[in-house]
Amino acid sequence: MALTPTSAHPLAALPGLRRMRPPAAVPGLLLAALGVVAAILVHRAVPAVPMLTASVVLGILAAQLPGTRQVVQGAAKAGLGIAGKRLMRVGVVLLGLKLSLSDVVGLGWATVGLVFAVVFATFFGTWWLGRRLGLPGDQPLLVATGYSICGASAIGAVSQVSGSDEEDVAGSVALVTLCGTLAIAVLPLLHGPLGLDQVQFGRWVGASVHDVGQVVATAQTAGPAALRQAVLVKLMRVALLAPLVAGLGVAVRRGVVTRRAGAAEGKRPPVLPLFVAGFLGAIALRSTGVLAAGALDAAAQVQELVLAAALFGLGAAVNLRQLARTGGRLAVLGLASWVMVAGVSYVGVLLTVR
Repeated sequence: MALTPTSAHPLAALPGLRRMRPPAAVPGLLLAALGVVAAILVHRAVPAVPMLTASVVLGILAAQLPGTRQVVQGAAKAGLGIAGKRLMRVGVVLLGLKLSLSDVVGLGWATVGLVFAVVFATFFGTWWLGRRLGLPGDQPLLVATGYSICGASAIGAVSQVSGSDEEDVAGSVALVTLCGTLAIAVLPLLHGPLGLDQVQFGRWVGASVHDVGQVVATAQTAGPAALRQAVLVKLMRVALLAPLVAGLGVAVRRGVVTRRAGAAEGKRPPVLPLFVAGFLGAIALRSTGVLAAGALDAAAQVQELVLAAALFGLGAAVNLRQLARTGGRLAVLGLASWVMVAGVSYVGVLLTVR
């Protein structure tokens, strides 16, 4: 008897049972996992290169090399998109476990004021300059966010609310990552000439360098006191991510900022996105002191791995041809913003740390 399409498979006759196909996201998620492993190996071979920075660079390379470009643009595209968006949200939530309210209080009001001033001046100054330079899409907003708060993590969070184009997000992440990486080499060279002690240098690094990993890599060159101050100031900047995203949500709902048509058309974003509420909840949980040191260490490791996968996905979305069209203007914005955040931070440190 000839086999019919329904009887060609032994299990096809069972009601409602179909042969399962691998989810479309699996190839991309596997590629992101391989990218994380490669980033870990790069960091171990060259400790000065943070794992998150290596993840972005490897993602960009994967999207450009002939051997992997077709995979990135084809079978792996869906999974890499999930890594760049959903895993980024998970990483932002876990980032809250690195900060407690007691840490903020311990910095003193002068330092808290310094952080607010740096974030305010850098965010609005960069956004204004980017618009004056005529950068397309949400690039001015995203670059401003990355420089003023916490690099790629902040860009990923804000893009969820603004509905930013994937290429704008990827290009902004590439620029912020590049400048943050350069800071690892440049700022330690300025430690002596600027006459900063360990505490001053640490706070300057924490207030001016973008990514947490880059802050650690830069500040540790001046000793443990500098490293502690840098991390505390940096995490204070991270805490401002929540009000920034909430404020942007209000601006989008009121039409002050235009939401891109690519995401959730016809729907207004919530004032406080769920992942930002999770970020605040994580800070509150850390502040209670109920979490053991081992649990916090494990959460920090998971957070770094998740963010590394997300940044690999964002790096894989970088279109170098598209980036080249605005490369000159984008480079001018990046350099100007870098000088701005470093300059404002330096003046603020001199005024607040005696």
